[in-house]
Amino acid sequence: MAELSKEDIINCKNNSDNKEYILNAVKTDGRFLEFASDELKNDKEIVLEAVKNNAEALEFASENLKLDREIVFESVSKIGWTYCYCGENLLNDKELLLAGLKKSGQILYFADKNLRDDKEVVMEAVKNKPIIIKYASSKLRADKDVGILAMQNDKKCFEFLSDNLKEDEDILNIKNS
Repeated sequence: MAELSKEDIINCKNNSDNKEYILNAVKTDGRFLEFASDELKNDKEIVLEAVKNNAEALEFASENLKLDREIVFESVSKIGWTYCYCGENLLNDKELLLAGLKKSGQILYFADKNLRDDKEVVMEAVKNKPIIIKYASSKLRADKDVGILAMQNDKKCFEFLSDNLKEDEDILNIKNS
């Protein structure tokens, strides 16, 4: 992605309180949200447009709008890793997490503890990034389906499996293949 021009950044800073100007700017490039006033970083219309244009713009949204499921979903479903910016109230939203995991298995790290114990969630994470199994619950690190999926994609996952899986014949066959 091209860098923002110094002239455009200066113009945004000079118009940081001008809703119409900032709205047009974020429609051009969502990264301009960084230069909006705090008030406009808390304007749902502007932030939603910014995130639609550039999912990474979620970083610059107000803390209040990082709690807004619609805005966070718009971002996370596109690039996943922005899940790390979502408000605490959304960390146990399974649908939101699954949408992000399809893009970035790494975000399991930020998920609510209960979701790290959800087999569907962990399978999606491991499918996308096998080594993330290390952040799954101990119950799921002992689950044969999860273990096989992880090992089929990255044999380094072996060290994070439960002791009983480390002795499983199918797991050992994958490890030694």
